[in-house]
Amino acid sequence: MRHVLELLDWTDDELDELLKRAARLKKAHASRKDKPTLQGRVLGLIFEKPSLRTRVSFEAAMAQAGGSSFFMSGSEAALGQRETIADFARTLSQYADAVVLRTFKHQTVEEFARWSQCPVINGLSDLYHPCQALGDMLTIREIFPNPTTKTVVFIGDGNNVARSLAIVCGKLGVRFILSAPKGYGFDPNFLRNVYAQACPEGSLKSEPDPRKAIAQADVVYTDVWTSMGQEDEAAERQQRFEPYQIDSNLWRLARKDVRLLHCLPAHRGEEVTEDVLEGPQSVVFQQAGNRLYAQKALLEWLLLENP
Repeated sequence: MRHVLELLDWTDDELDELLKRAARLKKAHASRKDKPTLQGRVLGLIFEKPSLRTRVSFEAAMAQAGGSSFFMSGSEAALGQRETIADFARTLSQYADAVVLRTFKHQTVEEFARWSQCPVINGLSDLYHPCQALGDMLTIREIFPNPTTKTVVFIGDGNNVARSLAIVCGKLGVRFILSAPKGYGFDPNFLRNVYAQACPEGSLKSEPDPRKAIAQADVVYTDVWTSMGQEDEAAERQQRFEPYQIDSNLWRLARKDVRLLHCLPAHRGEEVTEDVLEGPQSVVFQQAGNRLYAQKALLEWLLLENP
């Protein structure tokens, strides 16, 4: 049984085929040629954190493919509180063909997957956001058909989004640069794992000066400075990340054909200013839409080819 807790254990060929499938599914939906490939299948969504894109894109993916889904909030599920995660997983996984977990702690996803009788998908944890990275790479491929010649520059926190995107870029041969303040970059253990399993050492680079980093970018990516669960760090993060704001002054240092990505929701006027986010080089809503097709491809892969 295949789980999707992170992307390090996927091969580059598997990721390539998954993204090709996502592109085909997007084209089929545009021409109203969706097929009920998941008819009779049920997806469980267990979310400790609120969500727009992750929840609705998975629900829409199942509906378009002829399946169904159910949702439980964190207070309803109460993972590890009303009953152990093991008991919850062994019970619920008999009712669903796959489960998406959106949790505060990655250990929760791992423990659930350990006991689950069906595939488990990480819909977001404190360490990784693999489904976001798949939608991101689908978007990058749409814009740049040969992305192996391109550079993705992530400006901001080396967080769960940045980690998953770095893994996908590494496996698919896309250059990745993280521009983060000291203390907010990738930790050494993560880098060791990435270099051992995803890409040659040195293919992921760090450039703490956002001005130097953005000048190398074909794709600029940013995210909020303070994620859910980090509210007590907000004031310090605001101060540390202020020089990393993507505003018109920084943006004009980028190439003319650069594109902006953001996983959303955005804190407009914080990590990115309104004029850049709504500018002609921003593809953040194309990116948001692609979550649907990447996840539909993922569900087909897990339920039809890796039962």
